[in-house]
Amino acid sequence: MSTKPKYQQSLPAIYQELETDEHGLQQSAAAQRLEQYGPNALNQQKTTSLLQKFIAQFKDFMIIVLLVAALIAAFTGEAVDAVIILLVVVLNAIFGVFQESKAEEAINALKEMSAPDATVLRDGQLQTVKSDALVPGDIVSLEAGDIVPADLRLIESASLKVEESALTGESVPVEKQAEMVADGELPIGDRLNMAYMNSNVTYGRAMGIVVATGMQTEVGRIAGMIEAADETTTPLQANLTQLGKSLTILILVIAAVVFGIGMLRGQESLINMLLTAISLAVAAIPEGLPAIVTITLALGTQRMAKRHALVRKLPAVETLGSTDIIASDKTGTLTQNKMTVEKLVLNQELVDARTTELPLDSHLAQVMILSNDTKIMSDGLAGDPTETALIQYNLDQNYPVDQLLEQRPRVNEVPFDSERKLMSTVHPLEDGRFLVAVKGAPDELLKRVTQVETNGEVEPLTKTSRDQILSVNHELATQALRVLAFAYKIVTSVPATVNSDTLENDLIFAGMVGMIDPERPEVEQAVAEAKSAGIRPLMITGDHRDTAEAIAVRLGIIDEGEDDAVITGAELDAMSDDEFGKKVGDYSVYARVAPEHKVRIVNAWQKRGKVVAMTGDGVNDAPALKAADIGIGMGITGTEVSKGASDMVLADDNFATIVVAVEEGRKVFANIQKAIQYLLSANLGEVLTLFVMTMLGWQILAPVHILWINLVTDTLPAIALGVEPTEKNIMQHKPRGRNSNFFSGGVFSSIIYQGLLEGGITLFVYWMALTYPVHASASLAHADALTMAFATLGLIQLFHAFNSKSIHESLFTVGLFRNKFFNWSILIAFVMLAITIVVPGLNGLFHVTHLDAYQWGIVAAAALSMVIIVEIVKFFQRRHMRRA
Repeated sequence: MSTKPKYQQSLPAIYQELETDEHGLQQSAAAQRLEQYGPNALNQQKTTSLLQKFIAQFKDFMIIVLLVAALIAAFTGEAVDAVIILLVVVLNAIFGVFQESKAEEAINALKEMSAPDATVLRDGQLQTVKSDALVPGDIVSLEAGDIVPADLRLIESASLKVEESALTGESVPVEKQAEMVADGELPIGDRLNMAYMNSNVTYGRAMGIVVATGMQTEVGRIAGMIEAADETTTPLQANLTQLGKSLTILILVIAAVVFGIGMLRGQESLINMLLTAISLAVAAIPEGLPAIVTITLALGTQRMAKRHALVRKLPAVETLGSTDIIASDKTGTLTQNKMTVEKLVLNQELVDARTTELPLDSHLAQVMILSNDTKIMSDGLAGDPTETALIQYNLDQNYPVDQLLEQRPRVNEVPFDSERKLMSTVHPLEDGRFLVAVKGAPDELLKRVTQVETNGEVEPLTKTSRDQILSVNHELATQALRVLAFAYKIVTSVPATVNSDTLENDLIFAGMVGMIDPERPEVEQAVAEAKSAGIRPLMITGDHRDTAEAIAVRLGIIDEGEDDAVITGAELDAMSDDEFGKKVGDYSVYARVAPEHKVRIVNAWQKRGKVVAMTGDGVNDAPALKAADIGIGMGITGTEVSKGASDMVLADDNFATIVVAVEEGRKVFANIQKAIQYLLSANLGEVLTLFVMTMLGWQILAPVHILWINLVTDTLPAIALGVEPTEKNIMQHKPRGRNSNFFSGGVFSSIIYQGLLEGGITLFVYWMALTYPVHASASLAHADALTMAFATLGLIQLFHAFNSKSIHESLFTVGLFRNKFFNWSILIAFVMLAITIVVPGLNGLFHVTHLDAYQWGIVAAAALSMVIIVEIVKFFQRRHMRRA
């Protein structure tokens, strides 16, 4: 068996290798091969049961920490708290199962794209079979409108054009031919004698021999890449895991130290010291953190959905906020994925098509419409994108297209073929003569032109005019425009034999058009905003280098003349991974790339520690979408495969929506960071209070006190911080990148000093209550001191929630009462805290006493001092940051 790719082999060699010929296989041989090779279908993704998915959710480290917390709560007799924690864990697991089930659709969607039927030559007869019954060696017939059912080496073709954008990213259908291609590795888009599974035939017909089926096809290879790709860990998941491990170690160390010192002092019994150590662990564990993160992310997804960004995996919301690189597919993402007439050469002048109105009697407009195979349907235009663009342009010009087609029906034609690169049609005129309408490649058409029309006047084509036309053609080509030339002539009768020789001669040049798949109008601004936010946009496309470079310049991804920033797939292949890793920062545009190139690009940036977002809409984008930190699919033009492999889908296919999503992602991270700062500083205050009380031999807060404070202050206020409005200038900051975490940006130091402050203020109130008691009885004085410490520790956390609205900005700058949910949450939490002290009957349950106005005044003043001190610290922090 030859090791050469099929596109490099001759047909006789392929016939010999596959033991077949141009008459196809016998039915019996096909049945044997079906046993040997298996059905022509893609593997279904291996699925796990709901129970397996559910159990897998409990492998997360933070979930294990929560389960330990539930056991501790149950051990201390707080069954309600244990139930609440377990409820949070179960809800998280259910949500995770739902997300994972949705993600399994990526591979299965590939199968749905496959052609249901195929026309195959068996036993010497054409017959229709299910496409999954095809085997290597079958001879398949293709016609316009067919989906290619397997990978085919073309045997013969007639004007065949195949749209391969889902595989190559190239928006224009490729003209195919059956001849053997020269030696040398070629990207898929340049293998002109091959037709690949799941691509679409837009024009012409062909016969081809099946050379690969199922998972051996190019699409199957991509499916295998998706299946084999490792799931990336998002920065959020990594940060939560790191936080959970750090807290667990810290909790165990503190609990062990307190237990050991307490036992050495001999003040407490073994069981009491064990309960004290457990209380410390309960105080240190932020039980509500996973729930708060989930709720904050879920609310973020709702806001993003309203702005056309549909999130499939919750952590993707936050990942967007840390994105350093947005690697975007060009076709359909940065561009509109439809050819559009942009330039006209009319009366030998180059003009802007969008601002030029063609006269109704213009021969250029007539030839554009008549020499055209587009079908005008009730729901739009059908046909080759280049031809539909010509019709759409005239429709936009309010040209009476239907009327012209009705008045001048086609009576004969010389169809387009890739050798002469021309198409001619014949139409009757009112005076009995006939109009010959010709379109094609400018250099080929000019060989058959003898005259040129200028302002309605026909004159001989001079060498100067010919050179000028070719010069304009070259100019448009350098701008990556696809150029077509148009000509006509009027004859008294139709030749007896209609062919290129009898029809395509002595033509009159009518003009040219330059077409391109234009950029989306909003993308240029979105690219500029991404750059201002410190995000680097990359273009990755299957299109040719010139086209990619021209669009990239127009969008502002690269500057004019920045040729060194463009690299092709072939040039990329010539580099080792190490060499490319060193140079990856030099390139912003990747042209003529294959699926494995895209994954390689994503991996190279990730090795540099960058967080990479990849957008795409085709089957070929799916492996890279899965490999990226966040894959962004297209909702309208995207294949089900790309959507299934993505973390987020743009409902409007609008690149600008990504910038909106990045802003939302940054806001979500900032709000989670605020909640973490609030929770951990509060928990540190609790730990410090218990630790010092134990060391000094004071009566300590009971587990019920700590659990109630955590239940009241760690839920609604922390969740409310998750929906804080976006801080100003959030998009002017550079991305925080992969190496940042929840403690970056001054959060860790804030947690430490604010936690020490909370604990210090609480201990001061306890000491003050003992030193200046209201009651003479020592037992009552201790009871009051404990109650005031309990009230202070709870109230100080509610006041501190206001501090946590911003890491560094003043509370009065970010807005004291902008967040209504926050205001209500503080009020509700305060009521829940106060009722344990002021409502008769609850005192005994919570081991607290009634406080008088003087004692409440001390508690309130102490809690308020937290805001004042933090505001002063923030003031000096801002001054230091401005100087730095």
